[in-house]
This record gives sequence, C-alpha cells and structure tokens, in this order.
Amino acid sequence: MLQVGQVARQLNLNPQTLYFYERIGLIPPPHRSEGGYRLFSPEDVERLAFIGRAKTLGLSLEEIKEILALKDGRSLTCQALYEHLTQKLRDIEAQMEQLQALHGELAKLAQRCQTNLQKLDQQCVVLDQSPDLV
Repeated sequence: MLQVGQVARQLNLNPQTLYFYERIGLIPPPHRSEGGYRLFSPEDVERLAFIGRAKTLGLSLEEIKEILALKDGRSLTCQALYEHLTQKLRDIEAQMEQLQALHGELAKLAQRCQTNLQKLDQQCVVLDQSPDLV
C-alpha cells in the first residue's frame, strides 16, 4: 500500500490530482491507515496509470469515467471500447476540419496584413474590414 505522495511521485502527478480524481469518482475512495492517511493498492495505482494513458490519447475525464464504469461493471467489451474510440476519432476529425478552416481564415488575414505593411504609419484596419470575423 502506498500513500498519496508515493503514488504521485511514481505516476508523476500532483497529489491534488489524486484528491480530485477521488472527488469526481474516477477512483474509489482509497483505504485509510489508522492515522487517516489514504493508502493506495496496486490496483488503485494501475487504475491511475490507466487514467494517465487515456488522457494522453486525448480522452476527456468524462469519457474515461464512462470507460471505467464499463470496466468496473465487467461489461467493457471490445465492441463497447470500439464505439467509444470511434466516436472520439469522429470528434477529432471534426475538430481538425474546424482548425483547417480557422487556419485558412487566419492565413488570409495575415496576408492582408502583410500587404498593408508598406503603410507603416497607418492604423491596421484588417480586422475592421473582415465581415466574417465576429
């Protein structure tokens, strides 16, 4: 059994993160020592490591919570995980499309600014002239 500081160091987390995960239900309340200190089992540490890996894949804490609920209920089938991950892929693809569109708009504005660089003493009005920017 490990205390909060030991787990935090092992997983490279802030101890407050462990308290937060407990508060929002990502991890069950850990066992307590006679002195009231939180004690984490190897299973708790593995669950925290899973949360860290899932976060690096871009899953939100809510998405991780859903996956863990399936896992805890012994119903985390490959089909269920597949559905979660393919939905995440669709979300990422939509974000990429939005970012590409934003990139195009910003590139146009930057080009207009570059065109106006010769007018050094003039106030830049590029943003004022962009009707599609609100």
